[in-house]
Amino acid sequence: MKTALLSGIAGLALTATAGSALAQDWTLEGAAEPYAGTTIDAIFLDRPGYRAIIELLPAFEEATGITVNYEILPYENSRERQVLDFTAGGDIDVVLVDLVWIGEFAENGWVVPISTFTDNPDLTDPELNLDGFFPLLLEAFGSWGGEVYGLPFDNYSGLLFYNRCMLEEAGFDGPPETWDALLNEYGPALTHPEEDQYAFALQSLRGETQSADSFMRVLWPFGGSLLDDTFHSNLLSDESQAGLQFRQDLMAYMPPGIVSYDHAEAVNALAQGQAAMITEWSAFYSTLVDPASSTIVDCLGVAPEPSGPAGRLPALGGFSLAVASQSSEEEQAATWLFIQWATSEAIARDYVEAGGVSGRTSIYEEPDIRETYMFVDPMVESWQAGVPEFRPRFPAWPELSDIIAEWGTRMMLGDVSIADGAEEIGSRMEEILDAEGYYDGSRELLQ
Repeated sequence: MKTALLSGIAGLALTATAGSALAQDWTLEGAAEPYAGTTIDAIFLDRPGYRAIIELLPAFEEATGITVNYEILPYENSRERQVLDFTAGGDIDVVLVDLVWIGEFAENGWVVPISTFTDNPDLTDPELNLDGFFPLLLEAFGSWGGEVYGLPFDNYSGLLFYNRCMLEEAGFDGPPETWDALLNEYGPALTHPEEDQYAFALQSLRGETQSADSFMRVLWPFGGSLLDDTFHSNLLSDESQAGLQFRQDLMAYMPPGIVSYDHAEAVNALAQGQAAMITEWSAFYSTLVDPASSTIVDCLGVAPEPSGPAGRLPALGGFSLAVASQSSEEEQAATWLFIQWATSEAIARDYVEAGGVSGRTSIYEEPDIRETYMFVDPMVESWQAGVPEFRPRFPAWPELSDIIAEWGTRMMLGDVSIADGAEEIGSRMEEILDAEGYYDGSRELLQ
């Protein structure tokens, strides 16, 4: 593996079109020579995609002489850790940017546009090929205000993972096509509290998991949305209310304490046979097919998220990697070389085979990859179709997320009605967006 990786790194740009002397001359080793001995610092998550890049990292470090130090954090702590570092002039060089953080990070000047580096032929691989990323991913995770700031890394589509054996034992020959079927047919048949078995588990831990993975997930398929096209609350619309009520009804078929389930708990519930189905990110496929962590390897099935009245509108998640503006010129250059390598077409196969999810189109065109990894086809299908237009990609999202997390959790616990909770979220969101200038014309509504 290591020899193959080093060969791939050395040839990152040597597959260029014949006749292109620049492409033939550029190598990662050559570009990295001035920065050998540089150390860069990164934030990683305890998820399969990061474990995959850590596994491949020694090859990069050996080829370049650049050392990558990484700190592994829970997702819920990763934004706060980075913001504190930026505001205190800390040492993070490789910035981890979630879809819902890109506006905040870009508008505060914490990340550097990649044009800073792509305009430098000494630093940028002629085979970088930005067109080789799924357009949806490059736009959603790396772009803001017409500039590209980061390259897609560890990107996900929401998929339905299910225990095929449990479904067959209950008389079903496949997963539910619709959310209605999951609630009204699969739910009762697959829920046996006396055996600690439930039809479904929806990760709903208070925080970003509640707001982005639980609350938002049930709005779009029912035709609802967080905001309307003027950025006012749309949570009291019939469609949004139907989606939120659906989630409340589905709780009858979820494990007790579901509001304390983060991603790890939901995945484990499926892996250990407690839940028959979960809607989770494609990145967790490698966990569910690992016999060391999953008891259902031979029973695992993967399908697109179910359809709602508004159609099949799956969740979109993931990150980009960007260069911190606080870093020195040498650290920025070394960071850019690392980001190019980590997201490159050259290592995409090794990355996927190590458990990661690449944002590159070419790797998923390989027949053996599509045959080996059952998550690929439904994931690629969802990335081609896109997601609803009004995603919360604006700088105020962290404040809004806190509000949704609090009141969304209170809804699930029954402390407040669906309508009253939605009204509370809406009025509080609008106060923030008004102060941010979304209603007086001082800020463009869509970025």
